[in-house]
Amino acid sequence: MRSSRRRPLLVPALLCAALALVAWPATADGEPGGDDPGGPGSGLSAQVARLYEEAAVATQRYQEGRVEAGKQRAKAQRLEQLLALERQEITVLHEDLGRIARAQYRGGGGLPVAAQLVLSSSPDTLMRGQHILSRTNLVVDNAIGKSRRAETRLAADEARAARVRQALERRNTELAVLKTGIEQKLEQARWQLQGQADASVAAGACRGAERFDRPPPHDPREWVVPVDGYTLSASFGSGGARWASRHTGQDFAVPIGTPVKAAGAGRVVRVSCGGAFGIEVVLRHPGGYYTQYAHLASVAVDQGESVSAGQWIGQSGTSGNSSGPHLHFEVRVTPDMGSAVDPVPWLAARGAPVS
Repeated sequence: MRSSRRRPLLVPALLCAALALVAWPATADGEPGGDDPGGPGSGLSAQVARLYEEAAVATQRYQEGRVEAGKQRAKAQRLEQLLALERQEITVLHEDLGRIARAQYRGGGGLPVAAQLVLSSSPDTLMRGQHILSRTNLVVDNAIGKSRRAETRLAADEARAARVRQALERRNTELAVLKTGIEQKLEQARWQLQGQADASVAAGACRGAERFDRPPPHDPREWVVPVDGYTLSASFGSGGARWASRHTGQDFAVPIGTPVKAAGAGRVVRVSCGGAFGIEVVLRHPGGYYTQYAHLASVAVDQGESVSAGQWIGQSGTSGNSSGPHLHFEVRVTPDMGSAVDPVPWLAARGAPVS
């Protein structure tokens, strides 16, 4: 039941490249979301779930933008280096052309060709020299022209890369502001949800299942880890002042409002709101095993309901005897406390390793 320091959730999402980032969907007043306040999934639990997903996507967009801006920054730097090399090469070619001109002048190149022909001991030698000099000048001129064209092209590429990078950085600044705003709203809504949970536990009566406005899961796996983005805290069998003997489950430290998933297909045999476990759900699975999900902030299923693997059955919290937000997860051979087995190897044996 003990919780450790929380780690921010990062839900993997397939998103477009940052160059094609589009504006975040907003309502008429510019706020995220847009569900009818009186429609399905409009309660506080559903609001937390929506903000949770929006925050995850906003974080992913922000990270994508940072990565893409970094790539463009590196590209601009490479182009700048190439441009410097091209300019250096042009300088060297100009120096070569100057040396050729000076050598020609010292060798009589400053005289008219007719005078050089009269003074030359061998007309053939003179003509060969003039031909070689002309070809040399042509090669140097062509190289200079080629380098100048390359310099122009690289300068245009560098300017274009800089514009793209600047646009990405501006967009990323906007995304950072949006991300911060969503996270602030999410944090406020989380503690409002926890306040409702604490009131339910104090009264010993659950508020009832709140259905999330989201499509049913399509996870092909038969067994899954009950939460994403977790940090492992108290493990099975560990000791602590909060437990009469030993810890009977595995704790997953996650923020309040994190979706809690059914580890496998089964039926809800218990939904309760009171005692040390706070708000809890117990499922019975084929084969006779039971799984317990405790310290919840809300539930999304009713007793007697059938669930599938990966289905959202509630949201994590810190209700009951809890030192911080986390999910307490147990695997039992009966629906009651005292029959728990270590859930980590149990999940791993069913293809759902806990990392």
